[in-house]
Amino acid sequence: MKTPFGKSPGQRSRADAGHAGVSASMMKKRTSHKKHRNNVGPSKPISQPRRNIVGCRIQHGWKEGSGPVTQWKGTVLDQVPVNPSLYLIKYDGFDCVYGLELHKDERVSALEVLPDRVASSRISDAHLADTMIGKAVEHMFETEDGSKDEWRGMVLARAPIMNTWFYITYEKDPVLYMYQLLDDYKEGDLRIMPDSRFVVSKLQPSSYQSNNYNLTLYYHLTGDYTQL
Repeated sequence: MKTPFGKSPGQRSRADAGHAGVSASMMKKRTSHKKHRNNVGPSKPISQPRRNIVGCRIQHGWKEGSGPVTQWKGTVLDQVPVNPSLYLIKYDGFDCVYGLELHKDERVSALEVLPDRVASSRISDAHLADTMIGKAVEHMFETEDGSKDEWRGMVLARAPIMNTWFYITYEKDPVLYMYQLLDDYKEGDLRIMPDSRFVVSKLQPSSYQSNNYNLTLYYHLTGDYTQL
């Protein structure tokens, strides 16, 4: 496992910068069918229906190569329509969103659905929340020495399940992130820019292949998604 990048939005002062992220590309696929035998007729493989885990809290082990098994806990945000085995997950302590085939990836072990559910919260300013969708923004982050670092990006959508959070991506690092942008706006750390065109021109689908993430999620989120 490795972090998606060095010093960046994922290492804001409120996040745990000492953790590593989950590499979400180069998924190793394997069949998950089990064979069942009927009393009448030949046996055949049958796919067992799985519980819908979208909106659930989960935890699982993760083993990369010969490394040790590490434990991860997070919230399942969505199931990707073009690839239903792929789930979008927000792990505790991390700001970026990861895509994993939870039931297929052989690096995932002991997947457990936790009993606690994500509590819904009321949006403090629904008009502002709607206004910032699709807008270019300047987002300020606090560095390790306490100074401010400006990141330009685009607010893509409200995140599902965790309804006070927003999907956002950045020019410097076109990976999918989640932040509570209304709080940042009210604290003066987020500024909506009057012209969004410069951001749109730089967020091409190919840019989402960087940093080991194969998530062309801008298209998924806006309803004009392409194959992951």
